[in-house]
Amino acid sequence: MARETQTSFQQLDTKGRHLKTKKIRMRDEEYMGPHLIRLPKGAVPDYIKLTPYQEMSLRVMGNFVKAKGSRDEELEENLLKAHMKIRPEEYISFMYMSALIVAIVSIVLAIIIIVLFAFLNMFLIGMILGIMLPILLPILVFFILRSRPASKAKARGRDIDKRIAGSMSFISAMASANVPVDMIFSELARQPVYGEIKNEAEWITRDTELLGIDILTAIRRGSQRSPSIKWQDFLQGVVTTSTSGGQLKPFFVMKAEEFEKEAKLELKSTMETLSMLAESFVTVVVAFPLFLVVILAIMAIIGGNSANTTMILFMVIGLMIPLSQFGFIFVIWNISQET
Repeated sequence: MARETQTSFQQLDTKGRHLKTKKIRMRDEEYMGPHLIRLPKGAVPDYIKLTPYQEMSLRVMGNFVKAKGSRDEELEENLLKAHMKIRPEEYISFMYMSALIVAIVSIVLAIIIIVLFAFLNMFLIGMILGIMLPILLPILVFFILRSRPASKAKARGRDIDKRIAGSMSFISAMASANVPVDMIFSELARQPVYGEIKNEAEWITRDTELLGIDILTAIRRGSQRSPSIKWQDFLQGVVTTSTSGGQLKPFFVMKAEEFEKEAKLELKSTMETLSMLAESFVTVVVAFPLFLVVILAIMAIIGGNSANTTMILFMVIGLMIPLSQFGFIFVIWNISQET
């Protein structure tokens, strides 16, 4: 009886858990399958739910997708890296259904366009548009939806690369206080300031605390599903250092210094690029259109054919100047999102 009581108190003791990482023992392998999980009080499981449109797409196109039987590994990998909570067959059904609906709508629009152009005595142009519209629009919609997971995964990767220097400082600081690896990722998963890195740490913590996977296996899996090359290299370095008998504390400090230097170099390069864009903006968008408008205005006054000159002047003022300004604004905004 005393032995059983002592075992119960040992199970409630949490001090040992914070001083060592989780490892799989032979007698614990039976718990790696389906098992009872105790959630914190008040915690509610987050179920993955499809939208009504996605459910309809799965019902209509699901059998067709399953009949094809071809597994799209690239799409499955991109969905995983993008953290899109949908299975590949569900997303493929959604793509096919969207392309089919767009094809039906485009056929109706093509008929309307043909009839309208026939009344305007431009039947040939209407036929060309009526044939191209039902072909191009569904293909365009399909490829846009097909590339959406990859685009979202790349956006997550850029966010991770942007915040990795700050997160390394957090990790190295906790490692300097002799905090175990699993606790470091658990605390990192509670820091929303680190953006997508927080989500990556959440998945690693989920694997260890919810699924019962050892920390090194969870980190290795996190490396395989991460969209950031830098984060992948870091996680692989953690696994390699641990399995080779190295110390993680110096490794974390070294990676923090490395990413900090890289961040400074990238910031310096970005500032040089913005400086070059500022000079180009003054030359292309400010000075050149100003001289062009003055020259065209003088030509319109003293020239004989003022109608064409006036039309060119309106095109420069109404099209060239606004488009060039919006182009520079978009480029600068895109660069600022990556830093």
